[in-house]
Amino acid sequence: MTNESVTADHPTINKIRLSDLKDVLVKGLADFNAMPTHLVFFCLIYPIVTVIFARIYAGYDLLQYAFPLLAGYTLIGPLVAVGMYELSRRREQGLDHSRMKAFHVLQRRAIRPISVLGLLLMVIYLAWLFVAEAIFVKYFGTVGPVSITAFAADLFTTDTGLALISVGTGAGFVFATVVFTLSVISFPMLLDRDVGVVTAVLTSIKAVLANPITMAAWGIIVAYIMVVAALPFFIGLAIALPVLGHSTWHLYRKVVQYS
Repeated sequence: MTNESVTADHPTINKIRLSDLKDVLVKGLADFNAMPTHLVFFCLIYPIVTVIFARIYAGYDLLQYAFPLLAGYTLIGPLVAVGMYELSRRREQGLDHSRMKAFHVLQRRAIRPISVLGLLLMVIYLAWLFVAEAIFVKYFGTVGPVSITAFAADLFTTDTGLALISVGTGAGFVFATVVFTLSVISFPMLLDRDVGVVTAVLTSIKAVLANPITMAAWGIIVAYIMVVAALPFFIGLAIALPVLGHSTWHLYRKVVQYS
């Protein structure tokens, strides 16, 4: 791991290798094993999922928005994972890291800049939903699906449906890349150091630009784990989200170095 110097007012950005990603995942899993928080995430995930699907079941008018709503949830994942960063930080420093200490972040001075950055992610999330709706209307009009089966057939067996998937996936990739670049380092940094939102975001951008291949690989790993974890009725997300949260803390530790 080599260093790339930055100005004296900012931390050093380390260049990391692909092999370092295995190490951060191992450390993230170790943190989760020491501080299991899957029950907390069940409480966070399932009310949202239940409301979405209950509404879809009651009427298919929201069916076309099921994927954008759930996929967009990953855009605010860094905000949800703040509690995991706090637990990893406390364990690293030998402090009390019992499960409920995840909410200790609410009492720290970092909550203000974290809230500001979290609000930015929420704005991006809403923008994604607006764009997703516009894409659907462009290809299918304003009339919602008549059934799940018919909607699936339209999506996967027609040129219009395949075009919707292609354009929607491309748009989602752009949103995910922007959020990843802005937040992968900034949230842990705000929790760890007394810095402003702008400094944290700029450091995150510099970290991604200094490690384009490794950071892209990390983004792919996160996306893959999230998709696999979501397949069995989203049950796996209760484990995947905290593990990835802890791992991101250790990624931050590897990438950002203070003199």
